[in-house]
Amino acid sequence: MGRPRALVAVVAGALLLAGCGSGPSQVGSAVIVGDRSVSLDSVQSMIDQAVRDHPYARKLAAEHKLDLLGREIVRQTVIHELTVRASESENLVADQAKVAGLAAQVRNVPVADTGQGDQVALTQIVSQLRDHNEVASDVVLEQQLAQKLLPKLSVGADYVGISATADNDQAARTRAFDLAKEFADDPGKVQGVVQQAQKEGQQAQQTGMPGPSGYSAGQSAELFSAAQYVGLASTALFGTETNHVVVFQAQKPQSPDWFVFFVRARGTDKAVPADQEAQKPTDAQLTAVGTRLLQPYLGQSGLRVNPRYGVWDVVGMNLVPNKDAVQGVVLPARGAAPAQQ
Repeated sequence: MGRPRALVAVVAGALLLAGCGSGPSQVGSAVIVGDRSVSLDSVQSMIDQAVRDHPYARKLAAEHKLDLLGREIVRQTVIHELTVRASESENLVADQAKVAGLAAQVRNVPVADTGQGDQVALTQIVSQLRDHNEVASDVVLEQQLAQKLLPKLSVGADYVGISATADNDQAARTRAFDLAKEFADDPGKVQGVVQQAQKEGQQAQQTGMPGPSGYSAGQSAELFSAAQYVGLASTALFGTETNHVVVFQAQKPQSPDWFVFFVRARGTDKAVPADQEAQKPTDAQLTAVGTRLLQPYLGQSGLRVNPRYGVWDVVGMNLVPNKDAVQGVVLPARGAAPAQQ
């Protein structure tokens, strides 16, 4: 069976991804983004079609996992609407030749179990359910957004690393979340903790053991250039506004440690002097970075997700079943604007 490998790679590569007021009513809506409301009936209709057309959807139905399909439909809807907003703000117009090329890869072929996992299959199914040109246009615009901002995107931050013994070390996760809240509530604590973490991190390098406070690293006023750290550029560090605290787990499998960043500066208008040649990103990396650069538009989108589909995870730029499943948090420091959640 033919599969749209290239498109799936760049769309899935973006995965590592509420408010109230005037506008559409949440009653009967699966999701509201800005002035657009997608009804519960519309999402259910897409799920029903998926079950009719795709063996993998029928497999999910048999396993009582159709909630995953609904969540993916809503996720792609949110990403599409944020992409439209970002493109208008940055005056981007999708390269139509690239759009046509990617759209041609979205073949109407029944998606079966190929052993690649749920997310790949879900991406394929929902991409077929949507308008193919819209799917391709989203990918192209996300790549163009990354290409435009990546060379001049930088973040200045203080950070603390917290040792974790494994990917699922709940104690380390809880400690990181608690420290993020402490930093947000009292930014004056940041420097002292960073200095202690830096000292313990140096000791840990020498001894191979975390320090007495469990810190694995620490640094003040570190300047990160997106062009030099393309992998890091797709994380919430580069999507978070200044005077905010962001916490997430290090990129696996390199390390299971958690990191808490206090973002001091974020720039998109001046290239950072490099001490090494910038990396040339792949299409999948560009899509991932482009998706991350949609994060600042969450606050202005008035995003509201019906609880039956879960909650939006700003760090993962994704939908998760509940707050316990989020990949991290973004918190405004005292006196800052509201967090992007």
